[in-house]
Amino acid sequence: MDVLPTVWFALIATLWIGYLFLEGFDLGVGMHLLFSARNENQRRVMLNAIGPVWDGNEVWLITAAGAMFAAFPIWYASLFSALYLPLVFVLLGLIFRAVAIEYRGKGKTARWKRGWDLALGVGSLVSAFGIGAALALTTTGLPIDANGDRIGGAFAWFTGYAVIGGLAVVGFSLVHAASFLALKTDGDVRHAGRAFARRAAPIALLPLLVWVVALQISRGTALTWTIAAVAVVAAVGAWLANRNRQEGWAFVGFGAFLAACMASIFAASYPVVLPSTIDHAFDLTVANASSSPYTLGVMSVVACFGIPLVLAYQGWTYWVFRQRVGANHIPEAHPVEPAVRPS
Repeated sequence: MDVLPTVWFALIATLWIGYLFLEGFDLGVGMHLLFSARNENQRRVMLNAIGPVWDGNEVWLITAAGAMFAAFPIWYASLFSALYLPLVFVLLGLIFRAVAIEYRGKGKTARWKRGWDLALGVGSLVSAFGIGAALALTTTGLPIDANGDRIGGAFAWFTGYAVIGGLAVVGFSLVHAASFLALKTDGDVRHAGRAFARRAAPIALLPLLVWVVALQISRGTALTWTIAAVAVVAAVGAWLANRNRQEGWAFVGFGAFLAACMASIFAASYPVVLPSTIDHAFDLTVANASSSPYTLGVMSVVACFGIPLVLAYQGWTYWVFRQRVGANHIPEAHPVEPAVRPS
């Protein structure tokens, strides 16, 4: 087996882990707006906490999907066409979420803001669930035939694994966002985030553990079981750090839990990138779904220069906006009258 397909499989897995880690707390903050914030000031604190970074975090989704398209076009085509319907809802959720962040402050009325808060929260929920379902199905299987085409109706993808994957990303995003808010904000939002992570983590993280264990039972090795054990240790350590008000370590711990869980899932799946639930002879693997060696070689050269630049720029962004955001940093809302040309 060629080395480059394996390298790009590992790189794509890393990109998805990076996306879930960074965009996870963005999506979670959007969902927290629906029930955690008690007043407009707290909502603005939450939005200002993710304001400088949320759009940069979304780039990881585009990069992960683009890398799949270029490195494994058959994997991309089979997965995205089989999940056409749920991915449309994911796209709509991301659109509503982005528009809500930009538009909620442009109106004067409470009704206007509540409407966009609802759009932001529901859009974040739908996006998190859909992406989790898609990743779960690419590791557990879809009804695809020898040509990589889906067999069955529009809802053939809707299985128990899809639900588990969706709940896994939603649950992790809520906990991850709570630990991020505890780290990035001050005052009531900080205390509420720490309290939510302490109470919700033991339950909200369970679907992700179920997904991990299901993969380990069916295809796990000693290595992947070890990585899964590291994930459990990281989750316990994060919960204890949060309980001891060590917000930085709690955030790192929950992130390490996600990274270890997803690493064990992708490692257990290798070399299969999309299993067929009809016949394992139809499985898509890193060997039969990859691009030509020349394409992968050119991509590798570009990635060697592009990825370090992206990481450096995004790391610099987080460093610049590293300070906590509190209620005292939020100015009073003031209406902005539109400019009108004189008649």
